[in-house]
Amino acid sequence: MSGTAGVACKFHPDAPLIEDYRAGDQICSECGLVVGDRVIDVGSEWRTFSNEKGGEDKSRVGGAENTLLGSSDLSTIIGPGRGGASFSSDGNAMYNNRRTVSSSDRTLINAFRTISNMADRINLPKTIIDRANNLFKMVSDGKNLKGRANDAIAAACLYIACRQEGVPRTFKEIVAVSTISKKEIGRCFKLILKAHDTSVDLITTGDFMSRFCGTLSLSRDVQKAATSIAKKAVDLDIVPGRSPISVAAAAIYMASQASDDKRTQREIADIAGVADVTIRQSYKLMLPRAAELFPQDFKFTTPIENLPQN
Repeated sequence: MSGTAGVACKFHPDAPLIEDYRAGDQICSECGLVVGDRVIDVGSEWRTFSNEKGGEDKSRVGGAENTLLGSSDLSTIIGPGRGGASFSSDGNAMYNNRRTVSSSDRTLINAFRTISNMADRINLPKTIIDRANNLFKMVSDGKNLKGRANDAIAAACLYIACRQEGVPRTFKEIVAVSTISKKEIGRCFKLILKAHDTSVDLITTGDFMSRFCGTLSLSRDVQKAATSIAKKAVDLDIVPGRSPISVAAAAIYMASQASDDKRTQREIADIAGVADVTIRQSYKLMLPRAAELFPQDFKFTTPIENLPQN
């Protein structure tokens, strides 16, 4: 029995009140009048089923709700029992995790986990993970990529999300953190764009320049020169048909060779994910017009005429 401030029986103001926690009522102990209803129990309602020793689990909620799942990700997990009451006479567990998760939700959960793992390995932020998850959900609901491996679709969604968020990654970078071939990811990428009218901006040499130069520990001046070389090479149509990645790599090679902070084709190729010969081919196209490509304020350590010929 307990009295509650501000609530009293109008016939017996001084009578203590009884709280019925099941019904949520406050009842006068003298006449039985229901004085208040819908009473909120402010006491602790939590119980712990954790098997961990030495600590109380005071969690009142489960995991974060995922609105992309049909069941809103509301489920109960029963921990493994240790006491004798947890097992039947023949030694089998009496309580199991009977999670009623649909097959479509199970597919989404596995795909979201795959996307998150891949993103973590190449240090992508949560915004890109969320966009990739939404894109996978859209593809899954559309049912236009039936027969394709879910891991390949997840990798393609992550690649598209990176480009849409303005931080593109190369196919080889995505392949490196997935278990799917570049060819299969490329197929899924094209199918998603075609089936769902999803657009991505064209990648340019500038999208990769700062990241490649940063990984190679090149100075700001070399990065500025490489950016200028690559942009002018594209604008002057010196490297027709070459991918932006190979042009960026060749521009970095040219700028570094003209400075005192030189890098080899092999070092740049390892970072850019392209072959040495690819860099060499683009570099040979750019070398005859190198004087037009360098910014005017660039300080040459190695003159243009002394740059490597291949």
